Amino acid sequence: MIDKSLGPAKKGGSAMAIREVALVIFDGVQALDVAGPLDVFTAANDFLPAQDRYRCLLVARSRTPLRSSNGMWMTADLSFDEACRSFHTVLVAGGQRLPDSPPDEAMSAWLRRWGVTADRYGSICTGAFALGHAGLLDGRTVTTHWLCSAKLAETFPAANVERDRIYARDDRLVTSAGVTAGIDLTLALVGEDHGSALSLACAKGLVVVAQRQGGQSQFSPLLLPPSDAATPLGKVQAYVMEHLGESLPVERLAEIAGVSARSIARLFVRDLGLTPHDFVEGVRIDHARNLLEATESPLKIVAFECGFASPDQMRSAFQRRLRITPVRYRESFRMAG
Repeated sequence: MIDKSLGPAKKGGSAMAIREVALVIFDGVQALDVAGPLDVFTAANDFLPAQDRYRCLLVARSRTPLRSSNGMWMTADLSFDEACRSFHTVLVAGGQRLPDSPPDEAMSAWLRRWGVTADRYGSICTGAFALGHAGLLDGRTVTTHWLCSAKLAETFPAANVERDRIYARDDRLVTSAGVTAGIDLTLALVGEDHGSALSLACAKGLVVVAQRQGGQSQFSPLLLPPSDAATPLGKVQAYVMEHLGESLPVERLAEIAGVSARSIARLFVRDLGLTPHDFVEGVRIDHARNLLEATESPLKIVAFECGFASPDQMRSAFQRRLRITPVRYRESFRMAG
């Protein structure tokens, strides 16, 4: 039950015009990418007078029922041919198959013609790939699900892909990270339209966090797949995993690999895309995350077991890499006893 005592939001003392939201869907669409944003806009409507509310419409190639990712059927309110007008907000939902699917020419054409006429337009999760195929990401700062961020950057090299953002805003273009991050984005949009108090009230009613702490890296593993154990990198990776408590400067890693310090640094950057220091720190953070989730060990013990010089050094690494403190991480991801 949502508390409606907040009352309707006003701008300049007068009612605001109704805002039409077009959410683009397709066969295999991620159901939460659709339901999450729609529920946020609907929750906002509970606080607003009729003339100020959001009117949400599903738009697709046709109005033929289509199957979502979890097997639920969805039917568009309008086909692309019928949705020939400007909307206040246009969002493309994501789907697991979207990053590897060929461009949907009908969707691309509609987005180029009508998506860009909206006051704001964008995507939820992998819907960013649909925007890219429509040519709408070039030169823009965007984000998507952490699993697909590298592929988005590779597929659309002219885009600036922020891999750790929960959502990104670049002028009128808005994009979100994976799945439930669409809720975060929509709450932010409601806050832009009607103020932070209404956005917070919606979040409370939906029992979600109004503004999540940290980026999406806290939900993803930092480590890369292991290299061949017979290679210099493979030897280093295996050693680091087993000897986190040791001091592991690049000179020590080079000794383990049997190459020079310059060579091991070059191999890390060339084959893994990161420095030896970043790799070691990533291993330590991942091990610390496991301990924070699965044990009640004090931060001092966790830091020591993971090779950090002190809890402060571990806290600094968490803030820099995950944008969240170890304490907050444990609160968010602690396994039930």
